[in-house]
This record gives sequence, structure tokens and C-alpha cells, in this order.
Amino acid sequence: MFEYTKTVLKKVSFDSVLFCKELEKALQRLLPYEIEELKIFINSLVQQHPELNQCLIYLKA
Repeated sequence: MFEYTKTVLKKVSFDSVLFCKELEKALQRLLPYEIEELKIFINSLVQQHPELNQCLIYLKA
């Protein structure tokens, strides 16, 4: 499920609203250790796409 989530997030990274929605869904589905790995992945993705920075608020909650 984690690899699938990464693939989806990469594909929707062009649209920050869609990215945020998919991120919310991922946080509901993934296991706690996968969420920690997802945080690392998203931080690297945000460096490539700074407009996604607004979605980081979902990772703080």
C-alpha cells in the first residue's frame, strides 16, 4: 500500500489541492511506521515542488 501511495502522490504533485486530498486519504490507510516513511518521502517531494508546502500541515496533525 505504501508504494501505491507514493506513486499516486507523485502523479498528482502537479496540483496542490488534489495532492492534499490524496495525502489525507493516505494518512487514514497507512500504518504508523509507513506514515513516518511517507513524511520523509513528502519532504523530498516538496523540495522539488514548493507549491505543495501547504499540504505539510496534514503531517503535523
